[in-house]
Amino acid sequence: MDYPIRVEVVGLKDISCSPFPCDNTRSCGLYDCYPSGKLVVAFDALAHEIRSEYAERVEMKLTLIDDGVPPHIEKIIEEHYPPLPIILVNGEYVPMGRISLPLLQAELERVISRG
Repeated sequence: MDYPIRVEVVGLKDISCSPFPCDNTRSCGLYDCYPSGKLVVAFDALAHEIRSEYAERVEMKLTLIDDGVPPHIEKIIEEHYPPLPIILVNGEYVPMGRISLPLLQAELERVISRG
């Protein structure tokens, strides 16, 4: 396995982190961002949790597309028409459509187990 695994979260500065309400059920697995429900705050909380668990094995990046869409993101949008936020793991689109610690952990474990 080549480390670090690269996770890129793509979205707009002021969008929600999920289509679901930001309430006390915390199905996303994050607590530091409650009750903002905003992508940037949720990304920071997600990155903190991922760093705590995976340390240097995972690199987190937030790409905001308010002022322009990078070519690699344009290609993914043209091919998949994904909802925002878009999650990429090692450059590959992962259909989550929201910020979710358990879903990202499952994807990271899948990538790690593939070696």
